[in-house]
Amino acid sequence: MTVQEIITLIGAGGGGLAVVLMAVIELAPVKVNPWSAIARAIGRAMNADIIKDLADVKKSQAETQKALEEHIREDDERAADSYRERILSFNLELMRNQKHTREDYVDVLAVIDKYHAYCEQHPNYPNSRATHAVANIERVYDERMQKNDFL
Repeated sequence: MTVQEIITLIGAGGGGLAVVLMAVIELAPVKVNPWSAIARAIGRAMNADIIKDLADVKKSQAETQKALEEHIREDDERAADSYRERILSFNLELMRNQKHTREDYVDVLAVIDKYHAYCEQHPNYPNSRATHAVANIERVYDERMQKNDFL
């Protein structure tokens, strides 16, 4: 059956001709799919509000994620400040010749480990204020270990 015969069977009306042409285009080796394009356009028109809402939700989610990441960064930095404060305080106690138990040293050495881990992961964090305090704590701990004269 030729295209001319199909047009004659359906009628030469504009609507019938359009259906026939779309069917022929659908079957043509060229990858043009008018039915899919029409269905996609109808789907977009029907779901326009949902698509807009989804875009708004994605935008809001991205903003929330950014705020959460900033909060986590600030919280981690605050914890590192707390570690450094504990280290400096313990070192000040040592400089004032205050005696400590072995457990006190083990505790502050664990804080030092956490502080070093944070500093390694965050090279821009100002670390120079605790360097000498850490060295002094470790030196005094080694001396106490050799002499076994903890409190």
